[in-house]
Amino acid sequence: MNMTYTYCGKSGLQLPRISLGLWHNFGDVDSFDVATGIVKYAFENGITHFDLANNYGPPAGSAEANFGKMLKTTLAGYRDELVISTKAGHLMWPGPYGDGGSRKYLISSLDQSLKRMGLEYVDIFYSHRYDPQTPIEETMQALIDVVKQGKALYAGISKYPPAEAEKAYRILAQQHTPCLVNQDRYSLLDRHVEQGVLETAERGGVGFVAFSPLAQGLLSTKYLQGIPQDSRAAKPHGFLQREQVTEEALRSVAHLNGIALRRGQTLTEMAIAWLLKDTRVTSVIVGVSSVEQLKQNMGALNNASFTSEELGEILDF
Repeated sequence: MNMTYTYCGKSGLQLPRISLGLWHNFGDVDSFDVATGIVKYAFENGITHFDLANNYGPPAGSAEANFGKMLKTTLAGYRDELVISTKAGHLMWPGPYGDGGSRKYLISSLDQSLKRMGLEYVDIFYSHRYDPQTPIEETMQALIDVVKQGKALYAGISKYPPAEAEKAYRILAQQHTPCLVNQDRYSLLDRHVEQGVLETAERGGVGFVAFSPLAQGLLSTKYLQGIPQDSRAAKPHGFLQREQVTEEALRSVAHLNGIALRRGQTLTEMAIAWLLKDTRVTSVIVGVSSVEQLKQNMGALNNASFTSEELGEILDF
């Protein structure tokens, strides 16, 4: 399959339509060899964007440290062909300075991230969440300053409500450091970004990157017969909890699976393709535990067009 790339918002930076996220399966609790194989396959097949955050693991920080090892080995010599992003905003270390949106936390966290990965800069640095306890001007000024200091090439925000996102866009633009991208959760089972997030990003010339396109694995066939032992819902450190795998959710998944089969796709492929059909979506971040899963996810690129009848049926549940 051939990867395609799209300009991110009104910038000159192109992102692959599918990016690799290191939220799960790249921590010290996981197999380093398997993780390396996934990264290697991704890069060899056109995925140039690798998405991290300071607290990815577990333990927190270990995904960045492991990716740093890959940069010295598997990816050695390819730094200029990679887009590496990281974030700060959620709890990273104890005490009052290891969480939120303060200037102190964001800049300290980025410095630590750079050390863990062995980098002089990241391509994108995100404010990982909106922090109502910190003036948004302070958070945005921290992003502006790390870009002007050369620690990051672009600034981004993640999981900001529409009104706060628009304010962030204005502050960044006024300081000649326009927001490159907004990243948020988006899937067939979670469409909250359609209530203003996508619209304000498009209006502001900001790209949009979707994460959790499979609703933490729910939008696959693995849960149709219950919760498999090796699934995220079965893991104590997973973000998909057993109580989220409800009968209603499984009915929706079964409905969507039937449509996918008629399209000649897996449910996974259709769920990702459904996001890619929207021109406002720059890239979709996938999280996988094997090369085979990544291959299946990338299969969405083979058919990302839908008839009006299919779209109506997909949303009719």
